[in-house]
Amino acid sequence: MKKFLFGISMLVLITGCEGFFGKKTELDFIEPPEFQLRDIAYVPIQPALTQFVRPVDILTGFDELIYVVDEGSEEIISLDESGRELGRFKVQGVTSVVQDRRFNLLAIGTKTVTISDSVNFDVACIYRISLHGDVAYGIKQAKIINEVVHPFYYKSTFSSTDPDVKFNRIGVLADNRYYVTRNGIGGNTFDGPDDAILLFSPEDEFLTPVAVSSNGALFRDYFKKPYCVLTTVQPPQIFANGGNDFLFSSISPEGVIKVQYIEFIETEFGATYEPRILSVDEDEADGFLTFPYRFDEPMGMALTGDGTNHIFVTDAGKDSLFLFSLNGYEGVKPPPGYSTNRYINVSFGGTGTGLTQFNDPRGVAYKRRVVYVADAGNGRVLRFKLTSDFE
Repeated sequence: MKKFLFGISMLVLITGCEGFFGKKTELDFIEPPEFQLRDIAYVPIQPALTQFVRPVDILTGFDELIYVVDEGSEEIISLDESGRELGRFKVQGVTSVVQDRRFNLLAIGTKTVTISDSVNFDVACIYRISLHGDVAYGIKQAKIINEVVHPFYYKSTFSSTDPDVKFNRIGVLADNRYYVTRNGIGGNTFDGPDDAILLFSPEDEFLTPVAVSSNGALFRDYFKKPYCVLTTVQPPQIFANGGNDFLFSSISPEGVIKVQYIEFIETEFGATYEPRILSVDEDEADGFLTFPYRFDEPMGMALTGDGTNHIFVTDAGKDSLFLFSLNGYEGVKPPPGYSTNRYINVSFGGTGTGLTQFNDPRGVAYKRRVVYVADAGNGRVLRFKLTSDFE
């Protein structure tokens, strides 16, 4: 009986408790939040770096510094992350630079050689540059410690066609071996055809030209005017991928697919280099790395080493910067809450002097979510950051 009376009392209390708990609050005055899409795009970081004559390559090193190759002054210029200049080092005919995992620079330039009768020729040369001084480290302590001079890395004689050979770019592997792209006249059965990608040891000894297996056949002449070569070993990696894979670009006017991924495959029957077939799914993206005629003159490439796996390509013919994922889709994946799951195209460019325009863009590099472009024709280095990466 007591339980019954207690239940009746609680019912009366609840049905008449408006004064006890207070009146119901009306929420009509609160406006519901509106979700606004923020454009996902690369925006310039000012100021542009303009202390150059003709910057044609740029590197973000394993040592956390930035190196710019100025073809106009024949110098390698070292910068810190803020863009402050740390020093310069003169290299004859320099056009490119990379850094191996021992913090040595490998620069492509030219070397003047004297042949019989005091005839001089400028030939392609790879300079190994140490940055380690007796008591300090950096570009001000730089010194050349080795040279790889064409054609003397594989023969002792000199031919009239050897000055026509050009080295273009270098890609370093985890064990400090490295690939070199070569164009020009002067190849043979030993070091490969005229257009080739060559493999060197960490001690700068020539090992072999790269041959590619495709459709069941082995091609020693697979590469047509290769220009860039890019491995998966990129700063700031501490434990580098030990594979031999690489991407390369071609500047051949007849080329249809000018950027490709070459995979090193080892089996019980041996090891081969083979083109990797990248997927094309038009439900996922609007553009793709391996679309026919996607590029005119892809003369700069970079791969992010922070796990985002973005591929950057500068096209000197289209005066543009392109971004792709490692699976070949153009653009970036949208952030959570975005209205679409499709890759968002963030490529941009056009001829001009604006902060999102280029004139003959060459080298490209990446460091801590910032993209650096050597805008050769405008004599400057531009920096960009994705809007979604600002904190």
